[in-house]
Amino acid sequence: MHNYILKDENAVYFECGYSCDNEIFIKFGDKRFFITDSRYAIEARARIENSEVIESKDIIKSARVLLRSLGVRDMVFNPSDFSHFEFANLSRDLHLNFKPKNEFSKLKRQVKSSLEIEILRHAAQLGASKFDELSKIIKEGMSEKLINFNAENILRDSGNLALSFDPITAINTNAAKAHALPLDERIKNGDLLLVDAGVKYQRYCSDRTRTVEFGDKFEFSKEQKFTNSKQNEIYHIVKEAQSLAIKAAKPGVKACDIDAAARNFIAKNGYGDCFFHSTGHGVGLDIHEFPIISPRSSTIIEPGMVFSIEPGIYIEGEFGVRIEDVVVITNDGCEVL
Repeated sequence: MHNYILKDENAVYFECGYSCDNEIFIKFGDKRFFITDSRYAIEARARIENSEVIESKDIIKSARVLLRSLGVRDMVFNPSDFSHFEFANLSRDLHLNFKPKNEFSKLKRQVKSSLEIEILRHAAQLGASKFDELSKIIKEGMSEKLINFNAENILRDSGNLALSFDPITAINTNAAKAHALPLDERIKNGDLLLVDAGVKYQRYCSDRTRTVEFGDKFEFSKEQKFTNSKQNEIYHIVKEAQSLAIKAAKPGVKACDIDAAARNFIAKNGYGDCFFHSTGHGVGLDIHEFPIISPRSSTIIEPGMVFSIEPGIYIEGEFGVRIEDVVVITNDGCEVL
């Protein structure tokens, strides 16, 4: 793909090692251009080595002038990158063939380089260590909101790391919502606690979910025994479903087969209707990348792909259980990061 235009921050970062919230990146043959305004130009010039930095008061106008001067005939773009207004302004009277190709940058980034895998492995290790730190400061009587606040502070590591996404901290019935917002409910011994959180290290994301029974000296490990027999039964179904999906994750299989390994086991145990999201998603510069590990995904899994495996069972009004790890596909299977 010789000619393309990008506006998404992570897609642009992947191309030139820097991005900001007002930019356009254009690749035309072997030439690369990064257009931004004066707020970011100094930083851009210092950090970008492989592209010409163009400082502009109006980046859409500058992109139009550049495309005209280069004599571009065809240009691939991601329709998700531009608002209707921006694209109308960009393409007006240019007589240029803009070819829509949805999420082409994510497709390009689907197989990670060895350097990216090392960064993602380190992000995962940092994320896991933050779960350990969080477990030591959660005390009986803390509200979900306070647990969430503490999780954010710990994950940010005094500003050394960023959040992959807003953490999910859910007690009991709130954990039945896959993406629960924190409430005022206070935690007590014997409660079920679900935490889903991640950090960004060198812009690459980690993603992890643990479901535990809260009590003295609890740990965010996968080895859990719940006092409540129904919670214990469902926890071990989800744990086995995740283990089966991890075993199924290897080169040459379809993404839907990995999903099926988890989904069929959960259905066989009578909870098929209670698992309503995909088994996983790619993880990289974006928290949701390709491949998607879902019943509809026919993507053939290749070495170097990195994705989450996160089956769950959610019983509205009672509780929910999800267990999540990120794996990298190796030559003969996968490794949990």
